[in-house]
Amino acid sequence: MAETTETRSGAAEHEAATRRAALGEGVRSAAHATFHLTRTYPVPVERVWRALTVPEHRYKWFGGDPAEWEPLERHMDLRVGGTERDKGRWKGGVVSTFDAIYLDIIPNQRLVYSYVMHLDDRKISVSLATMELRAEGAKTTLAVTEQGVFLDGYDDAGSREHGTNFLLDALGASLET
Repeated sequence: MAETTETRSGAAEHEAATRRAALGEGVRSAAHATFHLTRTYPVPVERVWRALTVPEHRYKWFGGDPAEWEPLERHMDLRVGGTERDKGRWKGGVVSTFDAIYLDIIPNQRLVYSYVMHLDDRKISVSLATMELRAEGAKTTLAVTEQGVFLDGYDDAGSREHGTNFLLDALGASLET
């Protein structure tokens, strides 16, 4: 089992974020945040890399809880300059869209990408994310750093970091099977 920190469910975080986004209509602003997260998984680095970069493995953990989130569109083109889209509808009807472009790829070591998040048709953020993998015997340490700008009144209030914690826990659970 991966080392984790306590987080709220992805659905609860998403609902809170949606409410905050709705309150920011018409506001033009840019609020910046950076966070760092680390997990150690009890599997070799190649297995973690595969879970991050191979669509059939990635879709097991990346996205919402299937009881709360329905995928609408998914594609992944893992190459420098390649793109990824993960779009889905939450149980309450809000559609979230993750659109990424890959900037740097070193297999089994590093993945750097930028991405834009939308809730329905509203752009809420733009981020730069770095994932660094380090083999430690039969274990893998994954370090994630994200720098984000939250746009036009969208008050993130830490939900991106909580959501990423949730996803890293889901990644760990997918590696147990």
